[in-house]
Amino acid sequence: MALADTLTAMGTAALTRSGGRPLGPHLFPMWPGARLAAQALPVRCVPGDNLAVHVAVAQAAPRTALVVDPAGDPDYGYVDGIIAVAARLRGIAGIVVDGCVRDVAAVARCGLPLVGTGVSTREPGHDAGGAVGEEVLMSGDPVPVPVRGGDWIVADDDGAVCLPRAHVSAIVAAALDVVSREQQVLDALSAGRSTLDVLNLDPTRVAGWEGSGLPSAGRAR
Repeated sequence: MALADTLTAMGTAALTRSGGRPLGPHLFPMWPGARLAAQALPVRCVPGDNLAVHVAVAQAAPRTALVVDPAGDPDYGYVDGIIAVAARLRGIAGIVVDGCVRDVAAVARCGLPLVGTGVSTREPGHDAGGAVGEEVLMSGDPVPVPVRGGDWIVADDDGAVCLPRAHVSAIVAAALDVVSREQQVLDALSAGRSTLDVLNLDPTRVAGWEGSGLPSAGRAR
C-alpha cells in the first residue's frame, strides 16, 4: 500500500496519538468525507491577498498538498471555486488553509479536499506577493506548528495533522500499534465486554456509580 493510502487509512486521530502535530481544532474539512494525505508545499500569503496561492497552484507537482498561511488575517476567502478547479485539474491532492474559504458548494462539486477555518465571502486581492516553498507557521494545537516542504499532511473529518518528514517512519510505526490496539478493544466490545472492563477503568471514582463492584478486570493499577 502506498504511504498516502496508509496514512489516510490510519486517520488523523491515531497519527496525533503517535507523534503527529495537529494543526489546530479550528481547522475542518469544507465538505463531509474530504480527506487527503500528501507531502506539503508551503504557501505564505500577504494578509488579505491570495496571489501566492495562484502561483502555487500553477507550479505545484501533482499529488502535493498546499498548506497556506494567511499571515494572521484569516477572514478572507483565500481559496474559492476557481482555485479549487484549477488545483484539481493540476492533480493537487488538496489544500489546507489556516483561514477562510468561499464557494464551498463549488469546491465540493469539484471534489478537491479543502480544509479551512470557516467561510468568508470577502474577496482577497491578487497582487501583493507572498512566498511559495518557504516554511510556514500554522496556528497549531497547543502551540504553532512549522510546516516545511516535504512534510506529510494528513486531513480528514477530525482535522489536519503534520508529520515532519524526518519522523514519518517512526510515527507510522507507532500509529500501526495504536490502530492494532484499538481494534482489539473493538473486538472485545463486540464480544460483550464493557469499556470499563476492557480499558481497566475504576468507575467508583465517579459519583453515581451504581454497579455492584469493579469490572472483572479489577481496579486500574
